[in-house]
Amino acid sequence: MNELTTIKPSTPKDWETDQEVRWCPGCGDYAILKAVQRTMPEIGGTPENTVFVSGIGCSSRFPYYMETYGFHTIHGRAPAVATGVKLANPDLDVWIITGDGDALSIGGNHTMHLLRRNLNCQVLLFNNEIYGLTKGQYSPTSREGTRSPSTPFGSVDHPAKPCAFALGSGGRFVARGIDVNKNLPSVLKAAHAHQGAAFVEIFQNCIVYNDDVFEPFVAKPNAARNQLWVEHGKPMLFAGGTQGISLDREALTVKVVDVIDGDWQAAGVIVHNVTNRAIAHMLVEMPFGPFPMALGVLYDDPAPTFESAVVAQNRAAAEGKVPDLQKLVAKGQTWMVDKQPHSL
Repeated sequence: MNELTTIKPSTPKDWETDQEVRWCPGCGDYAILKAVQRTMPEIGGTPENTVFVSGIGCSSRFPYYMETYGFHTIHGRAPAVATGVKLANPDLDVWIITGDGDALSIGGNHTMHLLRRNLNCQVLLFNNEIYGLTKGQYSPTSREGTRSPSTPFGSVDHPAKPCAFALGSGGRFVARGIDVNKNLPSVLKAAHAHQGAAFVEIFQNCIVYNDDVFEPFVAKPNAARNQLWVEHGKPMLFAGGTQGISLDREALTVKVVDVIDGDWQAAGVIVHNVTNRAIAHMLVEMPFGPFPMALGVLYDDPAPTFESAVVAQNRAAAEGKVPDLQKLVAKGQTWMVDKQPHSL
């Protein structure tokens, strides 16, 4: 009688490779790597069924450090490679690792089409608002006034907002996290649970070229006052529950309100609904300073995936047909050459 082998759940150690992790000491990428390695066992992942695909940049070294299948591809083209992987084997768990420059500059077109097609994968965009690998040039997300080797007098570009870009591209799951925050694994788990393209912007500190750019809302003294962690079905409260986000019905936008004695309902604080696309747009467009930074799962409303539609279409096209390579080769514009070629 055959006995079934019990498959033991993986541990974070099972997801680590023997490669030396080569990021600058103190880089936020280390924290993201550990968060992902801790998350994989919790979602029931298996290394042999998981693929990490990256483009170019500091973040794109990621596949070397995950004990899975992986592709370190070319600048901005990770979505194209990931689409091919998923169509070849829809059962694979595909993760895309990219940066603000890789995904939103040369790769902006590819990122947009992956999101609108709704390929079932997870896109982790490491946003450090700078080009780190190529020595500190300004990136699509760099703030106005950013001084860098390519903008010595300060950038005059208006920065792109990754989550606004994702929503505008038709993304069905949009979230934000912070590299060193304890809530990042829960955001990653929610992204994985979503059926379709899950887009996660992760604020990641570049200790060399853009150090502490996120300190106004990341530093411990500022976190409670300037971070708004949204949760489905929960009121949008921050600053220890003393403030919240309410809807300004006349201006059709959001506003900050004070919460007196914990009575958030009297203050008109919005209860977060992850399927409300309009509110998600407002959250990602909130200017930091007058408003806190919105974090967590901002939007989650699944729709049919790209690869499921392709598989169904191919199955329908093949129904009742017998594979015949010779017939396929001979089909269409073909001809026979009877004459002998001219002698040279």
